[in-house]
Amino acid sequence: MINVLFVCLGNICRSPMAEAILKNLLEKEGLTNQVSVDSAGIGHWHIGNPPHKGTRTILDQNKISYEGMLARQVDESDWDRFDYIIAMDTQNMEDLRSIREKNNVQVSLFMDYVDDEDFSDVPDPYFTGNFDYVYELITAGCEKLLTEIKEQQFKEEKL
Repeated sequence: MINVLFVCLGNICRSPMAEAILKNLLEKEGLTNQVSVDSAGIGHWHIGNPPHKGTRTILDQNKISYEGMLARQVDESDWDRFDYIIAMDTQNMEDLRSIREKNNVQVSLFMDYVDDEDFSDVPDPYFTGNFDYVYELITAGCEKLLTEIKEQQFKEEKL
C-alpha cells in the first residue's frame, strides 16, 4: 500500500481538495486498495472542520466526493505512516522540515508535479478566492502524481 499525505496551512482548502481529487482518480482506476490518501494542515485553527465552502463548491461542481473529510493538524507520527508527504507551498515545506525530517519519506512540493508552471506554490484560495484555478492546478498535479505512483508500483512488482 502506498500512502500519500497532502499538507497545506489550515487543511480546509488546498490539501483536502488534493485528497478528494486523488481519491477520485484512484477510484476511477480501481486503485483504492493500493493507494491511500489523507490531508493535514500545519496549523490547528480548523481542526474538526469540513473543507472550506469554496473547496466544497468546486468539488461538487465536478462531482467529486469529500464526504467525511475533517481538518486535522500534521503530526510527527505522519512520517511513520506515509510514503509521500506533499506540501502545497514552500512555507508548508519549511514547516514540515522543522517538524521532522526522515530520509525514507519523500517530502516534496506539489508544484513539482505540475508541468509548465513558473512558480513553486499552489496559490491559497482562502486568500485569493480563485478556487477554479487551484482546482485546475491540483487536478493536473494529481494526475501526474498518480502516473508516478503507478510507474513506481509497477516497477517494484516486476522485481
